[in-house]
Amino acid sequence: MKKNLFLIAISLTILLILGACSDSSSGTTDGEWTPEKSIEIVAPSGAGGGWDTTARMAAKVFDEEGIIDQNIGVVNKTGGGGAVGWAYIANYDGDPYHLFVASPPIIDVPLSGQSEYDHTDFTPIANIIADYGAFVVKADAKWDTLPELFDDLKEDPSSITVIGSSSPGSMDHLQFVRFAKAYGVDVKDIKYVSEQDGGELTALLNGSVDVFSTGVAETVEQVRAGNVKVLAVTSEERLQGDVFSDFPTAKEQGIDETFVNWRGFFGPPNMDEEARKYYENAFKELSDNDAWKEIRAQYGWDEMFMGSEEFAKFLDEQLDVTKELLDELGLTE
Repeated sequence: MKKNLFLIAISLTILLILGACSDSSSGTTDGEWTPEKSIEIVAPSGAGGGWDTTARMAAKVFDEEGIIDQNIGVVNKTGGGGAVGWAYIANYDGDPYHLFVASPPIIDVPLSGQSEYDHTDFTPIANIIADYGAFVVKADAKWDTLPELFDDLKEDPSSITVIGSSSPGSMDHLQFVRFAKAYGVDVKDIKYVSEQDGGELTALLNGSVDVFSTGVAETVEQVRAGNVKVLAVTSEERLQGDVFSDFPTAKEQGIDETFVNWRGFFGPPNMDEEARKYYENAFKELSDNDAWKEIRAQYGWDEMFMGSEEFAKFLDEQLDVTKELLDELGLTE
């Protein structure tokens, strides 16, 4: 009898050890998932842009503030206005160690038929910031206000060329179109050039194009250098901070329109619910962290945290709004 009880005890101990090992290998401890190896964040663009900067700054704060213990690497997957990066992540079905940063192009690009993947193919984790657009011209350009530019567009649309980093029908294009439409410009006649290899400012400064539709943070150094001027930003009110506060809004110039370049993080398709919760909580901690608040101020970003469920609903709403505008431009598939 004693021998049988001893064997039973040994068997139970082995089962407990095996169960613990199983939890450890999956990253689950007491029902709560935690990462047990390095994490990769994909920026679906080149270095230096909004996606890249957001991903790298988030990884930096996660590491330096001890929010996530594992190493986090940021990799760039360029092409297709984000489509190459999304296709890459789609290959990691259910893998909780691959995340990516996204913004409006994940809505725009699939609608215009340039990607087989859209936001519904991935796991929304959290939105963390609001960035804003800017409409930029050379410092010696004849326009000093956005209405002056739009008046010339109304008179002769073919005389003005707009450049952006996004593909046609995506963010930089659409933010300009929204404001032009609000002013009464026939948006179907706007000449838009896509440049995804970093040559946008060069084209503006050498006179190849007239207007650069971009993010606010991408303008600051050129404004400081005296090379460009910002006709308007897309925020509701003037932004805070050095240089940023000098940029007028379109609203204060009589154009009743705004545009928010939200920026958030996603996981691959079918991410485990416990892993999703872990990352959602980590991004909330990031958003509330003082180091992250300093980074937001540095880049002119606003706080715009949304948890997974709220973020998913927001994305569906954005889909409806964007589709209506792309239909008008004749750019939906």
